[in-house]
Amino acid sequence: MTTVKRRLSERILQTPATIGSYRPEDVTFLLKDLSEVELELSTTAREQAIQSGVHYSEMLPIEYEPSEAYTKLFHEALLDSAERVAKAAAVTAELILAKRGRNLSLVSLARAGTPVGILIKRYLAHRHQLDVPHYSISIIRGKGIDQNALVYILQQHGADHELQFVDGWTGKGAIRKELIQACQAFEAQYGVRLNDDLAVLADPGSCSATFGTREDFLIPSACLNATVSGLVSRTVLREDLIGPDDFHGAKYYRELAAYDYSQYFVDTVCSYFPRIQEAADEEARRLLSNPPALTWQGHADMAAIQAEYGLSTINLVKPGVGETTRVLLRRIPWRILVDRIDNPNVRHIVQLTQERGVPVEAYPELSYSCCGIIQPLKGETE
Repeated sequence: MTTVKRRLSERILQTPATIGSYRPEDVTFLLKDLSEVELELSTTAREQAIQSGVHYSEMLPIEYEPSEAYTKLFHEALLDSAERVAKAAAVTAELILAKRGRNLSLVSLARAGTPVGILIKRYLAHRHQLDVPHYSISIIRGKGIDQNALVYILQQHGADHELQFVDGWTGKGAIRKELIQACQAFEAQYGVRLNDDLAVLADPGSCSATFGTREDFLIPSACLNATVSGLVSRTVLREDLIGPDDFHGAKYYRELAAYDYSQYFVDTVCSYFPRIQEAADEEARRLLSNPPALTWQGHADMAAIQAEYGLSTINLVKPGVGETTRVLLRRIPWRILVDRIDNPNVRHIVQLTQERGVPVEAYPELSYSCCGIIQPLKGETE
């Protein structure tokens, strides 16, 4: 046995908690259950804390029963885009199989990556009769990936096992950069080199080599919070709650079970697999034969917007339909930029801005359909 494998095997980690509302065969969450801990703050209090330097992973937004308006938006988005999501998941699955082979595990990044990992796992079973393990683990901007979760996966399958990281979509590429750094840190710690490729449904930021589309459209799982993510919270990393051998933490909102659309979302998208599989095969072959460049154009565009609007940090700029939707649903928005008002991909964005009284500006230079800017709370003219 090599030194590296011995070091991996010597780690004694916790047994994965039973958490989340997805079927056990769809995903294994490698997360510590913090359901009994009070971590939630109001939107305003949380925004003030974040902009005062408290790390976002030390607290959680309050998870509400989804309103009638947001539930309606979710159903409309699902009706409009389920087939597109199915095709994007299928293309991504075909690219993963071609690049990684059959001896692999999917490792989705909680929580937006979890439903996407399930879709890819199911497509591989549907199209290729391949049952791959699927884990959902935590990665946190500025703090890295959960190394204990990675050690656990490699203990189960061996250090030579291929891991494919999965997320929902790319924005500025912050998580993509975090993953690159995290894989470097893991190799330095354990001597195991992991592939830092991040597979996503949509890559409007042009920073991923494995994606289903670069179109910036609304993936319905961005409309709701825990109730379309297995009733699991965002992940938490706090020294007083997470020990050295613990997985990163999360809460399981069992009390929201009556409003849970998590299974409904993946089941609805999967129902389109037979219809799109031929088109997905063709698109995957095209992308494999002529791989698009990684330009990181999204980050460059957001840096330009940061400078133009006098923002103190690029973290106040959230590009793409999914992130803009989240700004309107979960943060305190300052203004919304759209490439054009009549873009059908931003119809729900315009509706939400009208409901919340948030100004909308046409910004034709955008490489995304839209971009949300969070309200600065320090009295700066950001």
